[in-house]
Amino acid sequence: MRALKRRILVAAALVVGVSVPLFVAAAPTQAANPGLTFTMVRSAGAVNANCLTNATATVHVVSHELTETMTVRAAGLPAHAKFDLFVTQLPNAPFGVSWYQSDLQADRYGRASVTVVGRFSVETFAVAPGSGVAPTPHSGIDAASNPQFAPIHTFHIGFWFNSPADAANAGCPTTVTPFNGEHTAGIQAMSTRNFADADGPLGRLTS
Repeated sequence: MRALKRRILVAAALVVGVSVPLFVAAAPTQAANPGLTFTMVRSAGAVNANCLTNATATVHVVSHELTETMTVRAAGLPAHAKFDLFVTQLPNAPFGVSWYQSDLQADRYGRASVTVVGRFSVETFAVAPGSGVAPTPHSGIDAASNPQFAPIHTFHIGFWFNSPADAANAGCPTTVTPFNGEHTAGIQAMSTRNFADADGPLGRLTS
C-alpha cells in the first residue's frame, strides 16, 4: 500500500511539474495596438460661411501590420446629408494630391460613421514615376494624362458635401468642386486643418 501511495505522489508531482510551466508559457499575449486618434474641425470654407457650427468629428486609425483601418465618426451634421471622404496632401485649398476613400452618410440625427481599410500611416503616399494616358470616364473634366512626380505623402483627411444642394441646405456656399465620383461635389465640410500643412495626423502612425 505504501509503495502504491509513493507512486501516486510521484505521478502527481510530475503532472504539476509539467502543467505549471506550460500554463506560464502560454500566458503572455501580444499587447493590442493602441492606434492613433485625432479630431477634425470645420473647413475654412464652412467657418468663413458660418455654417456647420455644431459639426464635430473624431478619427481612429489602427495598424494591422499589413494594412490599417480608419474609422471616422461625425456628429452635428445636417440630417440625411451625404459626404465624400478623401485623403489629401493639404488640409485647405488647393488640397494637393487627393485620393477618394469612401462615402459618408448622415442619419436623421446628423450622425455619420464609416470605416475604411488601406494605408493610413507614415507610409501613405502617391507617386507617378512617369506620365501616361489616363482614362476619362467624365469627358471634359478628367485629365487625359498624368504629370510625373516624385513620392508625395498624403497625411491629411477631409470630407466634402456630396452636392452643392446639400451644402446650400446647411447654409454653406454652393461652390462646385471635383470631390465626388462624378466631380460635382459641394464645398469641403470638415478637415484636419487643425494640423500643420506638412504635419498631417496620419504621419504620426509609424507602425
